[in-house]
Order: sequence, then C-alpha cells, then structure tokens
Amino acid sequence: MAKPIGLQLYSVRDAAKEDFPGTLRRVAEMGYKGVEFAGLHGHDPREIRKIVDDLGLTVTSSHTGLPTAENISRMADTELALGNKRVVVAGLGTDALKTLDACRESAEKLNTAVELLKPYGLSLGMHNHAYEFDKVGKRYAYDVIMADVPEMFSQLDVYWVVVAGLDPKAILGEYAERIPLLHVKDGMVNPPSPMTAIGSGSLPIPEIINAADPNTVEWLIVELDECNCNMMEAVEKSCNYLISNGLALGNK
Repeated sequence: MAKPIGLQLYSVRDAAKEDFPGTLRRVAEMGYKGVEFAGLHGHDPREIRKIVDDLGLTVTSSHTGLPTAENISRMADTELALGNKRVVVAGLGTDALKTLDACRESAEKLNTAVELLKPYGLSLGMHNHAYEFDKVGKRYAYDVIMADVPEMFSQLDVYWVVVAGLDPKAILGEYAERIPLLHVKDGMVNPPSPMTAIGSGSLPIPEIINAADPNTVEWLIVELDECNCNMMEAVEKSCNYLISNGLALGNK
C-alpha cells in the first residue's frame, strides 16, 4: 500500500536560504504532500506553519540536534508552533558510536531526550548514516542503540544502509514496528558519489519500499544530501518517479 510522500527540506537548502516561502510553494507544486524541516532559515515558526497550512502540506517531522534540558523548552516551542510531533536527531556523530561504552553513553542521552519530549507530546527518532552500522564488539552500533532506547523510533535512511554494505530490506523486517518514517534516496554506492534523482541510481527502490511494514510506515521522505544535477529538478524527478510507479501518494 502506497504511503504519502514528503521532502526533507535539507535537500533544497540553497533555494530555501534565498526564498524559503517560495521554495515551500514549489515543493507543494511538485506534488509532495509533506515536508520535514532542517532549520527555518531565520523565519518565525508561526509564519512557516501558516504557509505550510495554506499550501495543504503536512509537517512529517523535523531534524534537530539532541534534545537536552538546556534546549528542550525552545525546541518544543518551535516544533509545536510548526505543528510537528516528531523530533529526529539528524546524526549522533561517529565519536558517539565508536565503542560500546560510547554507545551506552549515547543511549543514556537519548533516553533522557525521550523523557524530556514526552510532556510536550513529542516523540524522538534517530536518522542514520553509514557509521551507525559499524561494528562495536560483535554488534552494529545501530542495534545497540535501538535495544538500549526502546521508546525511540528509527528513521531508516536506506541509501546509507546500502553504503554500509547491508540490506535495508533485512533491517526493515527486523525493526518493522519501529520505522514509521523511511528516508528514500538513490545514487551509486561503490564508491559512494553524489546522489541521483530517485529511480536513476543503483538502489532497488521498489523492492526496498515494498519491504517496509505497511502498518507502521507512515511517510516516504525523499532526501538528497547532494546531487549530480540541479537539485530542484532532482527532487521533482524523485517525486514523479515514486508517484508514477505507485510507490507513493502525492498531490498530483
């Protein structure tokens, strides 16, 4: 069953820096149903919420730093003003997962973040790169963190899983009930190179998406960190590919 399609706005950060409202309008015109934030480029969250609402877009989530006692009030105010309910730690960093002890320390911080978000009705997720799938002892750092932070969801980035040498379909099966947001991107992986529009790289995108649990996954979120062509064209092609192949639901 196809799920709605969103865009991680980090993909179009250059355009957004110049004209964030105009970029949001263009994203809606492409056919995206939702957006995931990665900063507001100096705009008030209430202003952006009105624009998003007027465009008929849904806020899927936001990429943020780690919620802490020092930043939780400000972070929660921003996310609630945006109409967001999911806070996603964009990346813990390689040092935070380098050893088993480092993983345990990171897990403690994440568990604290889960509790800090609860009074605001916000949930915590973790977005992965490739380094989460480095081994610490006999286990992958990702598995250690997921086991030690049971109330955190995973926003699985399928491209980086493949770059790490693993099969995202296997992870989607193992953690089926904990992956409500799927980051979809494409490109060449050996060696890694700038991403491509989805459907023009080397990943078996239909197989990967169809391996996700339809009862858990709520959004497919396109994210291209960088690209080998014009980024606005690439995110539009990605949207068209996923919708036209029946893999996602859009506004077209």
